[in-house]
Amino acid sequence: MCQLLGMNSHLPASLTLSFTGFSQRGGCTDHHADGWGIAFFESEGDLPGKAARHFVDKESASTSPIAKMLKSYPIKSHNVVAHVRKATVGAVTLENCHPFTRELWGRYWVFAHNGDLKEFNPPLHGSFKPVGTTDSELAFCWLLQELNKSHASVPSVEELTRTLAELVPKIARHGTFNFLLSNGQALWAHASTKLCYVVRQHPFSHVQLKDEDVTVDLSELNGPEDRLVIVVTEPLTTNETWVAMEAGELHAFVDGQPLTRTVCKATLIAAAAAAAAQREAEEAAKAAALAAPAAV
Repeated sequence: MCQLLGMNSHLPASLTLSFTGFSQRGGCTDHHADGWGIAFFESEGDLPGKAARHFVDKESASTSPIAKMLKSYPIKSHNVVAHVRKATVGAVTLENCHPFTRELWGRYWVFAHNGDLKEFNPPLHGSFKPVGTTDSELAFCWLLQELNKSHASVPSVEELTRTLAELVPKIARHGTFNFLLSNGQALWAHASTKLCYVVRQHPFSHVQLKDEDVTVDLSELNGPEDRLVIVVTEPLTTNETWVAMEAGELHAFVDGQPLTRTVCKATLIAAAAAAAAQREAEEAAKAAALAAPAAV
């Protein structure tokens, strides 16, 4: 399974610290070595931007020269979506690397997905077509197609969240559908299984990265007006209180804090339920093997 990382910020902020730890999960501290990507909505002054600076690589994030460059290149952004991939559907190719980008209503949209979908073959009859072969990109194209059918132009974040709450269960019934979505105005996060977030604001304190032996005093990097939310598959730090999202929870984050929350439950189709049960059994077996005492 893949891992997700997102940021939504009150003022333009850099994701360098979080990305440093997160990128290690792409083949170093974890096994997500089948490509990676990140997209920044670059800001126009203090206002969120409509265009995204987009980097993807089929090399692992822990060894990619592009990832290494980004660790020391603080791009300022209001919204960021990043992904490290463990391939389940689709070959290890550049076109299958998340996040995916498309234009709708005169602004870029960015999407990254963790999970897999069974028997998901929706009709695509608009201008949104997959370039690669992943179920993730197919889901993204269908979401944008249906959003475009539901609204004549870009609606408010609240309206978009209500429409997404109607659409998401139609995909989530096909399997694990943890995702991050942004159009530069907001960051949407949906949890099927694992997703959590933390809000960082004044007064800032020290944080200890989980995947790197690094401790940083956030008060030296942020001012009293700064506020940001970090969303990730698994916590990036060991000394912060991360909020675990429940299954079916859809959040919209704006201005560095949660704006709306909806729980949209979906009943899994038989194939997805069977695959989920098999994954749970495999994960339980791995956990038991790790917990078992070594033979003497």
